[in-house]
Amino acid sequence: MKINRPVQTGMLLSLAILYASCSDPGTDSVKKAATEEVRTAESANTPEKEIPVLELKQDHLDYIPKGMVLFDKVNGDLNKDGIADLVLMIKGTDKSMFVQDEFKGELDRNRRGIIVLFKRANGYELASKNPDCFSSENEEGGVYFPPELTLDIRKGKLYVEYRHGRYGYWTYTFRYQNGDFELIGYDSTSSHGPVINREKSINFSTKRMQERINTNETAESGEEVFKESWKDIKLDKMIKLSEIEDFDELYFPEYE
Repeated sequence: MKINRPVQTGMLLSLAILYASCSDPGTDSVKKAATEEVRTAESANTPEKEIPVLELKQDHLDYIPKGMVLFDKVNGDLNKDGIADLVLMIKGTDKSMFVQDEFKGELDRNRRGIIVLFKRANGYELASKNPDCFSSENEEGGVYFPPELTLDIRKGKLYVEYRHGRYGYWTYTFRYQNGDFELIGYDSTSSHGPVINREKSINFSTKRMQERINTNETAESGEEVFKESWKDIKLDKMIKLSEIEDFDELYFPEYE
């Protein structure tokens, strides 16, 4: 029985090239056609690169790690697409982190963290995550009470704000760039009641710092007289939200 075997593509291409090389040297068009046929065949046998698919989850709670719960959340547009994104503050639930206070009773000292999610048409995309960068809301404040931590979104930026009542406040400003939320600003105010003693503002993008010190020691609120100064700062690299170990340690004495 005679079996008709399919002719291999490589054999046909080899014959085409051989025929072109044995023909009239002036038949460049034949040679070119044979070469193009080889390239086409090679391209057809090369697998296409797979396009990575973003991991999306329908429920934002699915991004919370095991052993942690939702503590707070804020909404706002963080990537300038006109859609409200979501920032979660999460908190641990380890029972060993519960302590007994002599005056306040049982206190939960589990640390807190942050998860930033971009809202997409078919779910949420993880933008940044740091599960334990914040201390507990029940930390020991010594002779003072612990500062109040809040998260906010304004004009496309993420703000981590600490307020310490009559003693002042400090704020960290983050913007999404280079694949993470980078620290672009730090602002602090030191007060004595309603009177402001000192203000500091650092712009990490321009590497400049402004400082204002009240020179009127007997000032009432609104009577402060500020001496303003500016200076350049050194910065080796931008600070990323996902890489901050502890916000309690995130201050800048080198810029004093």
